[in-house]
Amino acid sequence: MSEHRVTLREGARILVRGIRTEPSVFALSLLGSVAFAVITVVSAGVVGRVTETVITPAFETGSTTTRALVGAAALLAGIALLKALAIVMRRLFGGIMQFRLQARDRRRVTRQYLRLPLSWHQRHPTGELLSNANADVEATWAPIAPMPMAIGVVVMLVIATGAMMVADPVLGVVGLLVFPLVLVVNIVYQRRMAPLAARAQALRAHVSAIAHESFDGALVVKALGREAEETDRFATAARELRDVNARVGRLRGTFDPVIESLPTIGVLGVLLLGTQRVASGAIVTGTVVEVAYLLTVIAFPVRAIGWLLGEMPRSVVGWRRVDRVLRATGAMPYGEASLDGTSPLSADLAGVGYAYDSSPVLSGVDLDIAPGRVLAVVGATGAGKSTLVSLLVRLVDPDAGAVRLDDVDARHLASGVVPQSSSVVLQQAFLFDDTVRGNVTLGAAIDDDDVWDALRLAQADDFVAALAQGLDTPIGERGTSLSGGQRQRIALARAIVRRPRLLVLDDATSAIDPEVEQRILAGLRTASDGITVVVVAHRPATIAVADEVAFIADGHVVDHGSHVDLLARNERYRDLVTAYEADVLSRAASGGLS
Repeated sequence: MSEHRVTLREGARILVRGIRTEPSVFALSLLGSVAFAVITVVSAGVVGRVTETVITPAFETGSTTTRALVGAAALLAGIALLKALAIVMRRLFGGIMQFRLQARDRRRVTRQYLRLPLSWHQRHPTGELLSNANADVEATWAPIAPMPMAIGVVVMLVIATGAMMVADPVLGVVGLLVFPLVLVVNIVYQRRMAPLAARAQALRAHVSAIAHESFDGALVVKALGREAEETDRFATAARELRDVNARVGRLRGTFDPVIESLPTIGVLGVLLLGTQRVASGAIVTGTVVEVAYLLTVIAFPVRAIGWLLGEMPRSVVGWRRVDRVLRATGAMPYGEASLDGTSPLSADLAGVGYAYDSSPVLSGVDLDIAPGRVLAVVGATGAGKSTLVSLLVRLVDPDAGAVRLDDVDARHLASGVVPQSSSVVLQQAFLFDDTVRGNVTLGAAIDDDDVWDALRLAQADDFVAALAQGLDTPIGERGTSLSGGQRQRIALARAIVRRPRLLVLDDATSAIDPEVEQRILAGLRTASDGITVVVVAHRPATIAVADEVAFIADGHVVDHGSHVDLLARNERYRDLVTAYEADVLSRAASGGLS
């Protein structure tokens, strides 16, 4: 089967799906389109009748009556008003249908993003996801607005064909010769446009991905002086998109005038033959005007079929990209269990394994975390520490084994239970372009007293109080007006203010002064509500504050106990911890640590 037929078939299925989704709105739009078609054909007869009874006699006699002119004008004005109302009805409800379908699919795509696990998002660039939810959804439903008009045009053509044949079969046949040519031109256009539309849609996502990545890494680009290279990378992709869009524009620029000219050629043919038939007495002048007028008024609406077919390739490509998201598997399963109470959570990892793209990171991990304890997770770079904490707060599910919170398998918990009971603070603290209060509460109804308590526990209250507007101080995009340590403390306060029963810190205090870090951990330990704390740590002073340490190596928990015990019995652990301390002392001695 040719690509052209596949495109038309898929496009038709998309349109049918849209009609089934919004049947009543589509019916109203179609009613307006059919009314316009009928009124247009009727108006041709009226124009022919006015020509024959008012205009032609006026030329023959050199005079006419006021009554005849007013009657003719009123009749034409009435028909014009009805046509205007039909056009408003067609366009209004057609637009409503299109925007409703776009809004519906945007919600479906974004809800699917929320359902899909973090592992799926890690495989897809953010720019591509934005393109799926925006440009691809828009492209999918671009043909739905002109569809009622296209159907109305078909009705118009059927009625107009009958009217032309009734008026004069010879002129009718001449006029109808135009429409097979329109069909042939559309087929040729579709075959040339389909691959270009697919390429343009893919490039839009590519350009969006590069732009997002460039903005996201603006600090890195600036710091390393890579502005020119990053600009060139974006410019290359943008030029490629420009060239493809230019080819699309040239093709449309060729197609549109051809479609526009074909009905005009039909009108000229009717006028040429019609004048001869009027001269021979075969027909009257009004008949020629009626047939020519019919061809003139349907010339523009016939383009609606071209618009429909012209948008079909983009619609199919857009839907394929949207459908790929909607069909993506791996959504996290949820049960109906809950985590009742306010006391600290216990956590248990039993035989847990996890791999990234078939590359194992954790294997057979067993770990018990008692409620209310502070556990330090220690290991070399790449040992799987971040993966372990992601499993604890169910950002991802294990490939093997189970993660239990208060003896309940996390996969059996109801949606939203884990975020309500636990909080995670990552090393790269993300802050929104909002005030301090907005970043801590994230829009939740939290009293300022509770916000200050959380800031105090995160050792952030002093510098926030010193800001020009306190809690109402805007901190800029990604918190650019704050230092790295200040950003981490705001992110920590955001987690604490929700009173979690389990708090996970993934190296979330790395940019904070060691003395301040110890005060934060000591405060968490003595928090009145009680919190189970899991902290990924590498500083000996931080590790020493913990009640116990889990030492990860080679994807396993190879040792578990107090910091003092591990130093005494595990050489690998001792070498790792003391190596960091030696590096800190060396950099301090050389002036590299301030």
